[in-house]
Amino acid sequence: MSKQTEANDSGNIVDIVNLKMYFPVRRGILRRKVADVKAIDDVSISIKPGETLGLVGESGCGKTTVGRCIIRLYKPTAGAIYFDGEQITNYNYNKLRAVRRRMSLVFQDPYSSLNPRISAGDVVGEPLVIHKLVKSRSEYKSRVEELFIMTGLSPDMTDRFPHEFSGGQRQRISVARALAGDPSLIICDEPISALDVSMQSQIINLLMELQSKNNRLGYLFISHDLMAVQYVSQRIAVMYLGRIVELANSVELYANTLHPYSQALLSAQPLPDPFIEETRQRIILTGDVPTPLNPPPGCSFHPRCPMAAKECSESVPELKDVGGGHFLACHRA
Repeated sequence: MSKQTEANDSGNIVDIVNLKMYFPVRRGILRRKVADVKAIDDVSISIKPGETLGLVGESGCGKTTVGRCIIRLYKPTAGAIYFDGEQITNYNYNKLRAVRRRMSLVFQDPYSSLNPRISAGDVVGEPLVIHKLVKSRSEYKSRVEELFIMTGLSPDMTDRFPHEFSGGQRQRISVARALAGDPSLIICDEPISALDVSMQSQIINLLMELQSKNNRLGYLFISHDLMAVQYVSQRIAVMYLGRIVELANSVELYANTLHPYSQALLSAQPLPDPFIEETRQRIILTGDVPTPLNPPPGCSFHPRCPMAAKECSESVPELKDVGGGHFLACHRA
């Protein structure tokens, strides 16, 4: 059975199969293409109903691009995207509009993702109007107030403008807007990185509470904060230079980290216990992250990998199940 057939019948909210997203680099007066930025290079992941999939990696590894391809803000170069069993990879604008009611995106920066010219109530209510989910002004107002209450905001705040809210309140407005269409998937793109620690915990707890009330709601949780990802996710995928290098249950990944890059990434995460922090081994990677304009041959991590061998520079390792749903792309581990 092919991956496409499996994805079509999987029962998952999302299946992406061999996804690639290349951005052309153009130069000269005629704007001829001279190269490609390989932001995503052959990625396959899935999200089940009621599941949170964490996606981690260094800046520029392609995490945000994966989310934006799923919601079809970008049209992939190759591969397939299945949403609720239907392939949406080549959908036109009109078909996408109907699908997008069932998926939402919470952006990283709550200060720039809200329209400053309209009230918070209209920010939250905009999807209701676009997707024709309410029939009257009173129903619209009632639904907006319900969404405010659902996300821990007072309905008295609907007439305020975004600049009158704190950062945490703005992100709650973003979450309320994401919930307006009653989606089955929310892509959370660094939803806590612009907030202070107390606000971060509030937003994470809010997302988990909303999921507990709707057991079909799935999240793709993109973040640099490995502790937050561990707390909120059931499974975690680690990305490096456009590829998934390790994917496992969150408990398994942290207890039995197999890929050298994942090990280095986790060792850089500060721990709250000063005694463990002082005694644990740090893994310092040498060299710089290669450019996605010209990635190295074979395993893209091999120039920085302490375990690299000749075969690592010759062939790309396949992401394989090494037991218990723990997937690994490494010749040596």
